[in-house]
Amino acid sequence: MTILTSVDNSFGKLPDHLLIEIFIRVPVSEWAQISCVKKQWANLFHGECLWQAALMRTFPLASQAKKWLGPIPRGLSKRRFAALYVSKHIFALDDEIDEIVGHTYLFLKEQLELSTMPPSSGILHGTIIDQFIACGKSRDVAHELASQIWLAVLDNLEENQHTFLLLKRLALEGDVFLPFPYSRSIKVQWRVFEKLFTDFRDCFSHADYYDVLAMAKNKFQPIPSAWLGY
Repeated sequence: MTILTSVDNSFGKLPDHLLIEIFIRVPVSEWAQISCVKKQWANLFHGECLWQAALMRTFPLASQAKKWLGPIPRGLSKRRFAALYVSKHIFALDDEIDEIVGHTYLFLKEQLELSTMPPSSGILHGTIIDQFIACGKSRDVAHELASQIWLAVLDNLEENQHTFLLLKRLALEGDVFLPFPYSRSIKVQWRVFEKLFTDFRDCFSHADYYDVLAMAKNKFQPIPSAWLGY
């Protein structure tokens, strides 16, 4: 890494195609640091060529994947690399990588993190279900995958005020009857309250705490004793 970041040596004068071949062999965890060294290198990481090369090197079967129907687009090589990376490191079972799972994870996480007022959980959940069904998943598999994605995203949200307000809004959403698989998972609803009462307990005002607690008691019986006591 020291050699890479020393821009005064001959390495810094290599042409783009050789730099790309070197960069894609460096651990992914160091890419952000490399892209900050020189403007030329930053441009490579913003361009399509590097990500195409990284995609083919890391996920050689990606070129055989067909485009899919549904509301969540596949995107260009950088997006596909990120989706496959997520699928491999968070969701892969028995070495099987399902690219669409990574795309739905990225879609949900971005909707929850970047939006000042994200769509309701019902709309987001329905979008994910529609995507999986459009890709040929059964209703049961679509519901289970959607639940896994929700849980993974909730566990990977930053612990900040935005996340607290988001979780509080999700907790206080009214229940709307929807047919399976569009109904929200009990496991996901439980995780929302669990995170609020553990990771964000100090963020509550007195009134907010008792509003969320009342909603929790309405949904789950019994509730953990650890959730009690403001």
